[in-house]
Amino acid sequence: MTQTVPREADWEQAPTLLDGAMNLNLTAERCDLAYWLGAVAQGTLRGRAETGHAPDVPTPEHMLRPGPLRDALVLELGYRSVAEEKATRILAHYVAQAPDISGMEFYATQLVDEARHSMVFRRHLVELGLPATGLVEAVDEMSADYTKEILEPVEEFATRTVRDEGDYIGGVAIFTIVIEGVLAPAAELSERKWHPLDPAASEIARGASIDEIRHLSVGSSIIKDHLERNPGYRDRLLEILDRGRRLWDELPEEKYILHRENLFQEGMRQYAGLIGDYEIWPGRRMLDTTPEERYATAERWTDEMAVVRLKYMGLADALPVLGLAG
Repeated sequence: MTQTVPREADWEQAPTLLDGAMNLNLTAERCDLAYWLGAVAQGTLRGRAETGHAPDVPTPEHMLRPGPLRDALVLELGYRSVAEEKATRILAHYVAQAPDISGMEFYATQLVDEARHSMVFRRHLVELGLPATGLVEAVDEMSADYTKEILEPVEEFATRTVRDEGDYIGGVAIFTIVIEGVLAPAAELSERKWHPLDPAASEIARGASIDEIRHLSVGSSIIKDHLERNPGYRDRLLEILDRGRRLWDELPEEKYILHRENLFQEGMRQYAGLIGDYEIWPGRRMLDTTPEERYATAERWTDEMAVVRLKYMGLADALPVLGLAG
């Protein structure tokens, strides 16, 4: 019997990350281990498990040439691979703390998803010409400041909440609203901007985005259900979100993103002929965008997505806590 892959996990039919994260509602009960083995391992990843992209989507020759365009992608993949490695290690605590089988199975699958993302980001670095030998050490070195200034404070916040304080739901909120909720739109931007320049990198981002839709949607449903059963937890959750917002406000994330976007801008000009009239979003040619505009657009996507998901969770009162307008 032929197995039907659900639309949200189908490579061709899955929505964009922004559309899916704002409109798709999935639960841990639905997205259990059996779902992952069938819909993801045998659906989303069919033909793409090892590299994150189809075998007939090679790395373009121009991406192997030294220059700002390649530098931008190397930095992006390096930082994202380390971030996903951190996420994998953090999620081990979620698996251990999950109070039910559905949560345990879901977070076990998310742990594998994040480990896979880290792997395919590293493997594309090899496809870009970085030596496979010593790659992990090279990535750690290039991302040392980013890890210290961005990733370690976030890791400490999440780990302290879920492991040391034993607050599983608080940890779910940190991952769903603070971590992935902030980083997901940047993944959407990555898929779009690399499409005409490195289709393999764009496919890798597309696969990660399909996973993130599931992570955001299920995490939101876990929080929603918990608040409906335990309304007294709301004050604690709002306090965690306030801490998360204040933490994120202190992190110098912008300087790392704009550095990469400026490199991308310089490389984009060099390969303008490959880009042509390609629109990064409807009505806007990518060649006409600036690093600041792309960054601001991803920030706007973050806010729009957060508003929709928070209202779904019954957390409209968290909007001012997070500095958002409803």
